[in-house]
Amino acid sequence: MWALAVVVAIYATADLARTLADALRESGLLELVPTMFSAGMLLIGVMIVLQGLRERSRGVEVGFALGIAAIAIIGLARGIDAAERSHLIEYAVLALIIHEALVERTTHGRRVPVPAVLAIAVTTAVGVVDECIQFFVPSRTFDLFDIGFDLLASVLAVGSSVSIRWVRRWLGRFRRRR
Repeated sequence: MWALAVVVAIYATADLARTLADALRESGLLELVPTMFSAGMLLIGVMIVLQGLRERSRGVEVGFALGIAAIAIIGLARGIDAAERSHLIEYAVLALIIHEALVERTTHGRRVPVPAVLAIAVTTAVGVVDECIQFFVPSRTFDLFDIGFDLLASVLAVGSSVSIRWVRRWLGRFRRRR
């Protein structure tokens, strides 16, 4: 349901985004976008860490999780203009929600083939549909780079979460062998 809510919000704001950006620019509030982006990326980092670390963690696991989250945040933030940053936040959140839903289904006995890859594919497909919608909106354009940013956001977010879970399992096996 949360994924559907995010998708509806993304599609519903296809025409609103340009209007909002113009209004922020005219009012001089566009300078706040980097701060809002940083806050959004911090929340994504927290979401990645929380997804990867569900149980009580040890120092090595927390350090690894924070490192992965920091790399993802820096990777998403460097050299990207304000218009593209919204894509990164939207699609990173969407990918994490979809991935979590798919992982939950596997823990309840349902067969989900490679949840991480499926989450990235579904998120990217949502981005393609979003760009197709924008093709028909007069104030927007279809942009392959936006689809690339959507893919990048989903790969970094899901990849970070999967990496944290992998380290937890690996450390758990290592500790049991001792």
